[in-house]
Amino acid sequence: MTSEEVKLNVEKALAEIRPFLESDGGNISLVSIEDDRVVKVQLEGACVGCSVNQMTLKSGVEMTIKKYAPQIEQVINIER
Repeated sequence: MTSEEVKLNVEKALAEIRPFLESDGGNISLVSIEDDRVVKVQLEGACVGCSVNQMTLKSGVEMTIKKYAPQIEQVINIER
């Protein structure tokens, strides 16, 4: 899978997750993908101060991204 294909698959995964985050007043954006293995995202809106955002990141976001791009090893939230 090329770097461009990885990015497209990560974007597809985020598009699948986004409606769930938006229903709670949050959102997510892709910051970067490093070495086609580490995805950096930024949780936005209500997700920023949410007490369960790390659980959402690991069990929701990371799991969905790995479904689309299995070579991804880690998803990291970048806080502003």
